[in-house]
Amino acid sequence: MATAAKAGIKDFVFEWEGKDRNGKVVRGETRATGENQVMAMLRRQGVLPTKIKKRRMRSGKKIKPKDIALFTRQMATMMKAGVPLLQAFDIVGRGNANPSVGKLLNDIRADVETGTSLNAAFRKYPLYFDSLYCNLVEAGEAAGILEALLDRLATYMEKTEAIKGKIKSALMYPISVIIVAFVVVTVIMIFVIPAFKEVFTSFGADLPAPTLFVMGMSEVFVQWWWLIFGIIGGGFYFFMQAWKRNEKMQMFMDRLLLRIPIFGDLIYKSAVARWTRTLATMFAAGVPLVEALDSVGGAAGNSVYTLATDKIQQEVSTGTSLTVAMTNANVFPSMVLQMCAIGEESGSIDHMLSKAADFYEQEVDEMVAGLSSLMEPIIIVFLGTLIGGIVVSMYLPIFKLGQVV
Repeated sequence: MATAAKAGIKDFVFEWEGKDRNGKVVRGETRATGENQVMAMLRRQGVLPTKIKKRRMRSGKKIKPKDIALFTRQMATMMKAGVPLLQAFDIVGRGNANPSVGKLLNDIRADVETGTSLNAAFRKYPLYFDSLYCNLVEAGEAAGILEALLDRLATYMEKTEAIKGKIKSALMYPISVIIVAFVVVTVIMIFVIPAFKEVFTSFGADLPAPTLFVMGMSEVFVQWWWLIFGIIGGGFYFFMQAWKRNEKMQMFMDRLLLRIPIFGDLIYKSAVARWTRTLATMFAAGVPLVEALDSVGGAAGNSVYTLATDKIQQEVSTGTSLTVAMTNANVFPSMVLQMCAIGEESGSIDHMLSKAADFYEQEVDEMVAGLSSLMEPIIIVFLGTLIGGIVVSMYLPIFKLGQVV
């Protein structure tokens, strides 16, 4: 079925009702290209269909990492409770609010039902299940502890998404204020300043330099507002595309972000937290170190750490200890290096790296809370200076006129 869907054949969701081998009435839903395929699938399962009805699919929203984390948590919970794998897929797929997730899970379930291993089914969708996810699922299947590793995966993804959310919230506040300030200034320049200009023209007197400067800016906005918005919007779009697609641009921006005052420290600590959390999770699952490092670099969310991880992997594969290789990379704080060294000596690297991840996740929480309180006065001063400067500049001629009178 998944093959058919990929080949461009449209598939549908069919609701069915039938009787199993014991004569018990059973109901469910299946994704297929037609009723004949549904009937064949049900007969292979020992179900005699009595009613098959095609259901129109709702347009689904984009599948986000939070959706995958929620699915992983639900699967881990149900498998721990003893629910069979295929039945767990059915329950999660039907109960998900996003139809796109339901379609994805139905496709994966169909692959597993035909004998494909779970990790191989996941690997067909690399956009949603990265190598780290698939490697851990493969390790869980091989060791017979799939539910335990799904639980560990869910915890890892929840913590990672929490860190991302906190960084976004810390950055969103100043960005939104800057956007609002730009809109307010634009409205003042296009609609308010020209009205003052007409009044000042009737005075027939020399205007102060700040007033002339603001009026000149207003003329530029009124005449070229479409070009200003086009340059800003187009520049932002092409900048973001270059950041996403160009490796040199990614490396430059990631290095720059780590050096930005205040926010750079937040991004640095979050990258360290995600790197150590990922490696700890892979170690705990029994994945060999060199193989685990394949999945760790990208998980940090910063190309500086991706490049550093590649160097660490090369050194470790030639017999260098993990602590020495991490020290040579020169991107990790001394605390992480010391805890890694203790972990190597005691044979508990996963435990020590997990403790380091806990520490830096806590540091990120505290920094986000501190930034929220720090940014408020800075933004108030910024807005007061910007808007207040424009207002004072336009009222200076009125003040001068009052002094003359």
